[in-house]
Amino acid sequence: MKNRYARLIFTLFFLLGTTAGFAESRAPEIDLDQLLEVALANNSELKAAEYRWQLYEHKVPQAGVLSDPFLSFGLSNYPVDSWTANETAMSGKILKLTQDFPFPGKLSAQKEKSQQQALWYREVYEDGKLQLAWRVKDAFYALAFSEQALKITRKNIALLDDFIRLTETNYEIGKGLQQDVLKAQVERSKLIDRTYLYTKQLERAVADLRNLTNQELTAPLAELPVVEPTRLNTPIEELLQSFENARPIFSAYRALIEQNKLQKKLAGLDYKPNFKLGVSYTFREPNLADDGTDFAGVEFGLNIPIFIDKRKAAVFEAEAAVNMAEQQLANQRNSVQLNIRDAFLRIRQSQQQVELYKNGLIPQAAQTFEASLSGYQVGKVDFLALLDSQRTVYDYELEYNRVLTDGQRALARLQAETGLPNL
Repeated sequence: MKNRYARLIFTLFFLLGTTAGFAESRAPEIDLDQLLEVALANNSELKAAEYRWQLYEHKVPQAGVLSDPFLSFGLSNYPVDSWTANETAMSGKILKLTQDFPFPGKLSAQKEKSQQQALWYREVYEDGKLQLAWRVKDAFYALAFSEQALKITRKNIALLDDFIRLTETNYEIGKGLQQDVLKAQVERSKLIDRTYLYTKQLERAVADLRNLTNQELTAPLAELPVVEPTRLNTPIEELLQSFENARPIFSAYRALIEQNKLQKKLAGLDYKPNFKLGVSYTFREPNLADDGTDFAGVEFGLNIPIFIDKRKAAVFEAEAAVNMAEQQLANQRNSVQLNIRDAFLRIRQSQQQVELYKNGLIPQAAQTFEASLSGYQVGKVDFLALLDSQRTVYDYELEYNRVLTDGQRALARLQAETGLPNL
């Protein structure tokens, strides 16, 4: 019996080893930085955003350029009954070159609008990098928690196996109750059910990483590095002052506003006419009157913008687009401020809870369990109290690892919201 109790105590200290203690015996094989690098290089959504930006970048040289000139050739003043070249004095072959010219200011506005449109997509792409990094980190730390939860649960199952053998022995020799055996088995079954839950969560995190990195990953993975307590020394006031200049999405919205303002300018310029300039040369056929002297000509034309209602509607449309983009910017600003405050509070809460669990609750629960185990040895503590103290240690260890990873997940979110990866 003493050997059995000694084994229980050994198992207890193995179970209650700190997270850092577990890490010393394992070699990290999954590197978060490598996952981020792979995701940035292979994520399909991000690559699509990059190609979309390139698509609009290539539209810029096409904007603000005159349309191609138009060259035409025709026959003039040929008699329809014979189509003979020298029957009339005005017959000839005409070569004409024409060029359209927009009203001054339209071409430059079109080019600036195209530049702002490309800038919008470029900044959306850059912001997408931040959001992808957040999603990878979030999945990584979800995976880290699930893995650690499985380890803790399986160690507690091993401890309950010892409890079951102990209670069975005590029951056989008349020093224990059958209900102790049954209670220990029920507790073990509960933990087995927990392993199913954490395995499902682990596989979901692996699936998320597979989707984000566009790489084949399978569960179970290699050992994960130990999650360190979250460190954040930047005051929230500084974060709230700097995020708008650091986040690319705000540059994107400013480009969108400018793009819509330029569209409004173009709609206003549409009240102005566009011009057409052309030159022609007529190769006349020889005739008796003047020996077929050639003709040259110049033409000038413009369109008449008489449909005013259509142009008014275009101006109002562009003005509404400007107002919409400004409200989207304001909404984005408010949303990011809220998310920053929320992530900041979560980090602070995580830091406080990590200290509470690490230096208070877990050591105290471990001492209570040791005392219960010693009391159970001499018959002063019943088995249910021993199970309750063991369950308390288990719950606190789980919560410790939960708040530890929650802090890192909140930090990842804060980095994405502020645009500051090195907080």
